[in-house]
Amino acid sequence: MNDRDVSKAPIASRFRGYLPVVIDLETGGFNPDTDALLELAAVILEMDTEGRLVPGERIFFNVDPFPGANVEPASLEFTGIDIDNPLRGAVHEAKALRDTFKMVRRELRATGCQRAIVVAHNASFDQRFLCQAADRNEIKRNPFHPFSCFDTATLGGLAYGQTVLARACAAAGIPFDAAEAHSALYDCDRSADLFCNIVNRWLELGGWQDFNPGPQAT
Repeated sequence: MNDRDVSKAPIASRFRGYLPVVIDLETGGFNPDTDALLELAAVILEMDTEGRLVPGERIFFNVDPFPGANVEPASLEFTGIDIDNPLRGAVHEAKALRDTFKMVRRELRATGCQRAIVVAHNASFDQRFLCQAADRNEIKRNPFHPFSCFDTATLGGLAYGQTVLARACAAAGIPFDAAEAHSALYDCDRSADLFCNIVNRWLELGGWQDFNPGPQAT
């Protein structure tokens, strides 16, 4: 018998009250202070009635570089992003962040989780860019924990001996199309699949048994 608050969704008890949200960003370089945010994708993770994680609501934006932002040509060559293409439908980074944070806060209220936590491949990179962009746009209600995160590169190395996303997915039996890689939305979806795969496999092996379906299963 545990003391879990039964008014909360089961996922609120799985990660110390944190809601896992998979994030992937494409940027104009490696410096979050100076380099542009060019794409943002997020996938909220949900828990089914058996305690397994599944991908849920998702959101994606092409993002206009902020005024004065640096964009390295090598980064554009690597990602294939054409920032001058009028068909990108790019938005100001403040809108991308606010709409994403709104989606996350809505899920926090629905589940009873206390805060969101970034899940990403090489998570410190995405987390730093996300927090810096929020600060740059004076967004005070950032729902994400400022320094804790879950890194699928580390977890992939633990579970499958692979730290490259494509190779970790292959080892896990998750289809991966190299031609689609380095798009924020595609990489975010595959990172979500990988994280769910690892967490659910751990459940199957008996690594976490404190599951109570609570009111959602009635």
